[in-house]
Amino acid sequence: MRLRQSGPADIFAALGDETRIKLVNRLCVEGPQSITELASGANVTRQGITKHLRVMEHAGLIRSHRNGREVIWELQQRRLSVAQNYLNQISRKWDEAIERLKILVEG
Repeated sequence: MRLRQSGPADIFAALGDETRIKLVNRLCVEGPQSITELASGANVTRQGITKHLRVMEHAGLIRSHRNGREVIWELQQRRLSVAQNYLNQISRKWDEAIERLKILVEG
């Protein structure tokens, strides 16, 4: 099943939950993991983790594949880059606005 590609708003919405941020961090630091590994040490049930993973999968942040009987989840770095590029773009616009204000005030 191929999910539609979402935009920056979907990415930020998916990252707007502390549990999902922790899952992204674990996948980033520790690499691809099974649901059992991701649920280990979390204060969330495996069913809860699965729901969070599905939200992130819909946003294109992670993807899954089967490895025997296990489903392995891995981070999609390219989608995180979309969010980073969007934030960089906003940051540049704010820097430009602040510079214009500085010139106006110091005039």
